[in-house]
Amino acid sequence: MAKKSSASSQQEKLVRVKAEHIFSKPLTKQQRDRLARLARKSDSEIDVTDIPPLTDAQLAEMVPFRLRSKTTLISLRVQNDVLTWLKSKGPGHLTRINAILANVMDAEQRLKNS
Repeated sequence: MAKKSSASSQQEKLVRVKAEHIFSKPLTKQQRDRLARLARKSDSEIDVTDIPPLTDAQLAEMVPFRLRSKTTLISLRVQNDVLTWLKSKGPGHLTRINAILANVMDAEQRLKNS
């Protein structure tokens, strides 16, 4: 049996859409109603059995939401031994510095509010 040529299928036009366009698009009435019904349910009532579990690789790539917020470029002096320790944990030592500072900030705010 001869292999079918892929030339017989017309290629679909590639459409590029930015995330800003997707997230800034207003919800339809049907979508708002569906979200309202879902919001009224307790967590235990929501069926999540069709959601596949995350793999270890996916979990390793996850980033806390606060790390996705806007950042400001600064210059920071760090002790050599601290920098060596941060770099020994693998790539992303600057992100790790921000995460450590954010955790300290959160802890301080929790203490202040309690």
